[in-house]
Amino acid sequence: MHSDKGQPAAPRARIEPGEGAMDPDFEQFKQIVSVSKTDICTTLYRQNREMIRIKKEHVAVKNLVRIIDSTLRLANTTGFSAMSLRDLCNDSGLSMGGLYAYIRNKDDLIGLIQSHGFMLTKRTLLDFTQDISEPREKLFVAIKSHLFLSELMRPWFYFSYMEAKHLAESRKRDAVNVELETESIYRDILVEGIDAGVFRDIDARLLASLIKAMLQDWYLKRGKYRDQGTSVTTYAETMRDVLNGYLIASTD
Repeated sequence: MHSDKGQPAAPRARIEPGEGAMDPDFEQFKQIVSVSKTDICTTLYRQNREMIRIKKEHVAVKNLVRIIDSTLRLANTTGFSAMSLRDLCNDSGLSMGGLYAYIRNKDDLIGLIQSHGFMLTKRTLLDFTQDISEPREKLFVAIKSHLFLSELMRPWFYFSYMEAKHLAESRKRDAVNVELETESIYRDILVEGIDAGVFRDIDARLLASLIKAMLQDWYLKRGKYRDQGTSVTTYAETMRDVLNGYLIASTD
């Protein structure tokens, strides 16, 4: 996992003037947020130049897209643990020598995929909430932005959760730390609401963990909600209503 310090910035949520505090629907969100494969792989290349031995950025980015697409496809069909680098070469069309110019092993591969997705999630949440002061709106926008992003990057979110067990110990620790950073965004919003008297006094850390679990349930059990006819917007609004019922003290 690579730190933000001294590294080129990852693609940011592209928020047009006046839209920083808006509450976008899913179609608006797709237009606002930059999650193109090229953007993501450009950032991966720039953050990992010490490992990637390709000098021409446009060549490296094009092949990183192929590598990541193939990895997610194979992981969803045969499983990441069963996938070999030879399988990855066959699927991506790269030679073994060509592949080794980007990664040394599967640990490098999973690290590349994990690190950028975590960073993009964190920055999207911050970008969409930074200009919102009202705690209830801020919490809802954070939740909805997270869910919308998981819709746009569903293969990555599923891969990231399911394949965490295959990470090396150092990367597992990094993944846990980043997971806690994401939860801290929700915890901080809850604390703001408690301090402002908008939310009742609850265990903000515990509730932030429960919010994260509810967000994960959406993309891990997508088939269940599809069969129920539940849209991502409906799921987000239901989370909002449940949380408001718990957080907002009765005025009776």
